[in-house]
Amino acid sequence: MRHILLINPNTSSATTQMMVQIARAWLAQHITAPPAVVGATVTRGAPMIVDEDDLAVAAGAMCDEEMLRLAGCADGVIVGAFGDPGIEALRARLAVPVVGIGAASMHAAAAGQRRFGIATTTPRLAASIDASVRRQGLGDLFTGARFTKGDPRALSSSPQQQEDLLAGVVQGCIEDGAQAVIIGGGPLGEAARALGQRFPIPVIGPVPAACAALAQVLRDCPAT
Repeated sequence: MRHILLINPNTSSATTQMMVQIARAWLAQHITAPPAVVGATVTRGAPMIVDEDDLAVAAGAMCDEEMLRLAGCADGVIVGAFGDPGIEALRARLAVPVVGIGAASMHAAAAGQRRFGIATTTPRLAASIDASVRRQGLGDLFTGARFTKGDPRALSSSPQQQEDLLAGVVQGCIEDGAQAVIIGGGPLGEAARALGQRFPIPVIGPVPAACAALAQVLRDCPAT
């Protein structure tokens, strides 16, 4: 059976398991005979990526020897942080497809030339998010990112408050003209699922978007 490795670039094993469960659920719903999903958590860095320094450390940790060993045994890899840290280095070292949740969600949101916004909890990553959108060639469709107030790490310990505050910034994105809104972060996966039920426009969860993108690649690549 094929299997996908989902690497969490932050050090929270609970976040890894949450993202793995979301990935498994999406694949089971959308794919006949879905690939198995295995999670891996980096061993150095931050429990939640909230700024450029955290992102840089995560990028380096993605190519640690153990991560490369696990990734080399998989049929495909998902990078489970919105900044897609280390993705180019992984692609250079691996013979299997590597998909980042950030880029995948941006392309999903922009499908059909939709205008899209990003709602998230990490304002110190604003410049990085904007740069990522432009690297994907989607700047003309981007209505901007909006951020919750307060410490994102503290907010993560209060899921209902986090969801409610994110709902406010999703509404702000809609007022900016967004026709779809991405919930920008792997640790926000559960909030993304819940918020999808609260709005009349598509609310994009990055993990399902990455699963869809990787599933398409695997469909195009016969198993060996």
